[in-house]
Amino acid sequence: MSNIHPTAIIEDGAKIGNGVTIGAYSYISKGVSIGDGTTIGTHTIIEGSTTIGRNNEIFSHAVIGSIPQDLKFDGEKVELIIGDNNKIREFTLINPGTKGGGFITKIGNNNLLMGYVHIAHDVIIGNRCILANAATLAGHVELGDGVVVGGFTPIHQFVKVGELAMVAGASAVSQDVPPYCLVEGNRAKLRGLNLTGLRRHIDSDDTNELKKAYRDLFNGGKPRKDVAEELLSSKNIYVVKLAKFILDSKRGVAVKRSNI
Repeated sequence: MSNIHPTAIIEDGAKIGNGVTIGAYSYISKGVSIGDGTTIGTHTIIEGSTTIGRNNEIFSHAVIGSIPQDLKFDGEKVELIIGDNNKIREFTLINPGTKGGGFITKIGNNNLLMGYVHIAHDVIIGNRCILANAATLAGHVELGDGVVVGGFTPIHQFVKVGELAMVAGASAVSQDVPPYCLVEGNRAKLRGLNLTGLRRHIDSDDTNELKKAYRDLFNGGKPRKDVAEELLSSKNIYVVKLAKFILDSKRGVAVKRSNI
């Protein structure tokens, strides 16, 4: 049985799962689907074609599913999909997709979006990511699993951030961030591997292989793409992922000039 405050407005057609809590003065539009066990705080707006999974916690004054902040948007049918077990804190703004980006914004499972985070149109976020207060993702940004983005950090449209990467707070990211790496600054540049994240998620032998690959790629003096091509033959899956990311990057990688 759901617990819906009498002042909340739920439009006909909205799908509310079992055990859902909806706080005072919140608004849920007709195209929304909310999974079992999810909690919606007070004064929250959820609209559009928005699907929210199970056991999410959405705090007060979040606005989820409102139309994209893209002047090309012309009312076409677009979607926002949010997975399970996410925490979405106060005043977060999340927009659906657009025609130019595949019509969909998608957020995975077990993520933490702190206060005032903005997720723009066509963003793709993996699982177990942490976005600290006021982090801002522009349109078409992609985050891999386990990414950490520090507070007050904007990420430019179309940028990709690889899995287990970390972006330091108050940075400004305009180029791709390779997996397993740490970037910092305005404009953000590589500072090394995200060793803290690696210690938490992969074993020391794999970390040592990544250290060697990082040195070869960014400090070895050879053309980076040539090194990446060589690393594709590695037997280490993490090294191969790093190499493939370098080769697939379209915006270029956020390296220091001394590393180029």
